[in-house]
Amino acid sequence: MVADIRSCEQCGISFVPRREHARFCCVRCRVAWNREHMGDLNAGASALQWAITAMGDTTDRLPEVRAWDRPRAFAVIGEAVWWVTIVDATLVRHHAGAYDAAMAGNAPAQRELVEETLAGLRFVRNQIGGKADIGELFIEPGEAGPGTGDGCITGWRWKPVPEPALASLPQRGQMWEMTRYQAYRARLAARTIGEVFGPAAAFLKLAAAYTPSITGASAHAGH
Repeated sequence: MVADIRSCEQCGISFVPRREHARFCCVRCRVAWNREHMGDLNAGASALQWAITAMGDTTDRLPEVRAWDRPRAFAVIGEAVWWVTIVDATLVRHHAGAYDAAMAGNAPAQRELVEETLAGLRFVRNQIGGKADIGELFIEPGEAGPGTGDGCITGWRWKPVPEPALASLPQRGQMWEMTRYQAYRARLAARTIGEVFGPAAAFLKLAAAYTPSITGASAHAGH
């Protein structure tokens, strides 16, 4: 498929987007547009802080859920997918500088791991957003049997899944969804729940710490 090329909504220059819904060619243009069009920036900062807290609470619950309670386990995994991808999208759209600074602090191999893990989780989000059952389609629970009922679901694995049907999507959408699917295969399939959510949540918390709004809020809370 051909590269996705679009025009920056702020300066008009053509650019190749890093994300499907990217609207600006650089951080400077995004900041300039936000200053001209966004209203209450403090409200946005509060929403981001709330989302980060919700993400942390959900991913921290994963080791506490027992394998015998499968309905609850699948629900918490699905909730973790939603919150991780929400925080990721919010940081990329509104705090790209902080996001890039956090990413730049990693070695190239770690950057690739984080980027592809988050892309793979976006693939999961899109599929369960279309009413797919996360437990049936994506999760391989541990073995059932004597002594395994109290096991931790962080040891469950992501299933290898077949290539998605994309014919109903426009060409641009097909390209992006296939990229996410390939990231899922590379970084989620056959890996454990804990291996995936741990690094993803840790990176997003680090990126959030680079944002002035979160840093200021943390300092205020400390006082």
